[in-house]
Amino acid sequence: MEEMPKNYDAAQVEERMLQKWLDGGFYARSKGSEDRTVVIPPPNVTGMLHMGHALDDTIQDTFIRYCRMRGYSTRWILGTDHAGIATQTKVDKKLKAEGISRLEIGREKFLEACQDWRVQYGGIIVEQIKRMGCSVDFDDEKFTMSPEYAKAVRKVFVDWYHDDLIYRGKRIVNWCPNCTTAISDDEAEYQDEHGHLWHLRYPLTEPVDGIEYITVATTRPETMLGDTGIAVSPDDPDKAKFIGKTVMLPIVNREIPIFSDWHVDAGFGTGFVKVTPAHDPNDFAMGQAHDLPQINVFDEHAVVVEGYGEFTGMDRDECRVAIVKWFEDHGLLDHVDDHDHSVMHCYRCDSTLEPWLSEQWFVGVDKLKGPALDVVNNGQVKFHPDRWTQTYTTWMENLKDWCISRQLWWGHRIPVFYCDECGWEDALMEDVDTCPKCGGHVHQDEDVLDTWFSSQLWTFATQGWPDNLDELEGHHPTKVLVTARDIIALWVARMVMSSLYFTGQIPFEDVFIYATILAKDGSRMSKSKGNGVDPMDLINMYGADAMRYNLLTLVTGSQDVKFDADIDPKTHELLGSPRTDAARGFVTKIWNASRFVMMNLDGYTPGEPVAATAADAWILSRLAKLTKSITDGIEAYEFGDVSRELYDFFWNEFCDWYIEMTKDRLRGEGEERTVAQRNLVYVLDTALRLLHPVMPFVTEAIWEHLPVAEGQPALMVAQWPDPVDYEKWIDDNSEVAVAMACGVVGAIRSTRAQYRLSPKADVPVVVKVPAASEAALAAQAGLITSLARVSNLTVAANAERPAESAAVIAEGCEVYCVLSGLVDFAAERQRLETEQKKLSGEYAKLEKKLSNEGFVQKAKPEAVEKAKAQFAEISDKLALIAAQLSELA
Repeated sequence: MEEMPKNYDAAQVEERMLQKWLDGGFYARSKGSEDRTVVIPPPNVTGMLHMGHALDDTIQDTFIRYCRMRGYSTRWILGTDHAGIATQTKVDKKLKAEGISRLEIGREKFLEACQDWRVQYGGIIVEQIKRMGCSVDFDDEKFTMSPEYAKAVRKVFVDWYHDDLIYRGKRIVNWCPNCTTAISDDEAEYQDEHGHLWHLRYPLTEPVDGIEYITVATTRPETMLGDTGIAVSPDDPDKAKFIGKTVMLPIVNREIPIFSDWHVDAGFGTGFVKVTPAHDPNDFAMGQAHDLPQINVFDEHAVVVEGYGEFTGMDRDECRVAIVKWFEDHGLLDHVDDHDHSVMHCYRCDSTLEPWLSEQWFVGVDKLKGPALDVVNNGQVKFHPDRWTQTYTTWMENLKDWCISRQLWWGHRIPVFYCDECGWEDALMEDVDTCPKCGGHVHQDEDVLDTWFSSQLWTFATQGWPDNLDELEGHHPTKVLVTARDIIALWVARMVMSSLYFTGQIPFEDVFIYATILAKDGSRMSKSKGNGVDPMDLINMYGADAMRYNLLTLVTGSQDVKFDADIDPKTHELLGSPRTDAARGFVTKIWNASRFVMMNLDGYTPGEPVAATAADAWILSRLAKLTKSITDGIEAYEFGDVSRELYDFFWNEFCDWYIEMTKDRLRGEGEERTVAQRNLVYVLDTALRLLHPVMPFVTEAIWEHLPVAEGQPALMVAQWPDPVDYEKWIDDNSEVAVAMACGVVGAIRSTRAQYRLSPKADVPVVVKVPAASEAALAAQAGLITSLARVSNLTVAANAERPAESAAVIAEGCEVYCVLSGLVDFAAERQRLETEQKKLSGEYAKLEKKLSNEGFVQKAKPEAVEKAKAQFAEISDKLALIAAQLSELA
């Protein structure tokens, strides 16, 4: 078998392994026992891989690779979302740059441009997912606007329409004047803004008790052109005398009534609230209750419509300034207060949304949300971590009807047809040109469906529904949905509602919500801020395995995690990521340790492992427990714990201890060498299998060189270590004994380093051990002596500390290293005292600096943190020196 290269070349290995897996067809759905189907949350066709995608896909791949090796029936479904607003916005910009308007070229030509865009850019993120090593089925890619998927979307709309769950109505919606489309409540993003509360005087048509005007307080004076009423609280006795009276609305001279309504908070502002039914949801509700006119003062671009004199043609910001000035000029501006409030913004373009009265299509949710709540409350669908259950249930309990129409061209066009002559209307599965009722001309609704309407069908529309139910059988419900918390309402809940309605099944058994990855300073990653990290840059710099491993270590119970990337503030280029660099160090460690084992397999003959020594029994027992812990951890979606346990076992127990413990036997001959070889191969083989889902490339490349891999197609389709098969190796006594021996060796090594002893110098050691452990530790005397260069070892429960010795506590033992003849005590005391004096000076300076409030409050945070870290480091060094001086006294 070809020898492993000395150095690990991530780029070369990853390219070769990826091709091996693709050529072998290992990514295709596999048949087995229990079904473990997973659907990838469909990224936008305009998208590029970001850190959230990278974490999401790494988690899914870790899970699906484990399930495939476990012998389960696996299917990981790949697909992309057409992303209505996002794609249309990008194509619009592209055409504008070419001097083309979509309104000029028309709908059909524009849709062709969108399709061209999708072909050109839609595959980028898929290729990036492939580059990460994700074992998704690339030969069966889905798309939310493919013909078969479009049929599923259309059926859902038509069925819900005929079941009276979809209706059209004139309602207040969140309108984006930039994207010129409605946005659902769940897509609106709230941002805290500094604003004002303007107090405007509205003249009463007739004085009330000598009062000639009332004063309203508003954050939006520009909408007063559409006021059709004034509301007061029924709990405000001071305002009761005004109820039933009217005011003359300034500027437009419209007489509007004063009434009481429970929506009004008597303590807010002046207690008088201007009511604009076409531009505020609460006002809309009051308007309906009190039969007020609904007047839109803005067009779809938030520009004042005709009929308002000098204000016509102004955008809403210009109108605000002009309205306030008009009131001030006419003595009707009472005063202005500062007022901070939350304002809704478009999640795509960040424009301020306009509450706007328009005719839209809605899904009535009253019949859908009950069953969707029940399956979560009764545990059929489980959230991980569990705290997200409350987020889901709270949102569902307060769910309002869903606005599903969008004023776009790119998307699933609403399949409702209207007769221009007799008024016939129906939702149909097939397009029609003539009216079935009167034979007149028919036209289709111009709007398209919200992107989330189509993606809510993702678990079943990607698996043949509604035409091929055999494909769906056995693969639905899917096992787990891995996604971000910000789309629990937008996507997760809607998937549950639609799946229950159309398949009678939950869409998935588990929902795993991963933490949001923030920038190093705790802010949200953003291209505009220049603090975003491109996963491809991390892969190019450190390799895919290192990036994957680092990301998985970030999976904890936390809601947010900071990613430690250093970014050039000018170019926004990635300079480095210390934690990912450390992960690359782990990859290198795996490679080098494995290479050492391979280089010592001359004359290897296959055979079963044997616990010939306590060290063998210890490592096999640790391996058995690791196998169960990793299996249980992946099943429980505890990917962070899994990653850290794999590291601790491979680096600390296997590399730092067991390989060192076997080196003497490997240098020997006969049965002793053979047993050592077999044990090393057995442990390494098992460890690589356990590591593979997390770090697939390096483990696959190493496994090719293992003797057990001969004749096997690939590690990724090798058998997962069954914890039951390893139970026979569990040996708690050996674990305790060897752990104690390792602790003693560590104590001796730390003393050697502390006193800078020659590596060749043998040290006499006395170990005071608890009586119950005396025999077990004494049995490891040979191991301790060989690993720590001990000239004479005494292990006893009644041992006393020898003169001129250093003491270290380890694993419940007191370890005394005799330093007589090895250390010049006087010279060592002088050296330590000199170092102590120097450090004490630095300590005093830093203490003074950190006690200076001016420095702590005014210096850059990085400078303060650096000073604190230096202070802590010096404190530790001084404590160590004091302990050493005490020993040398």
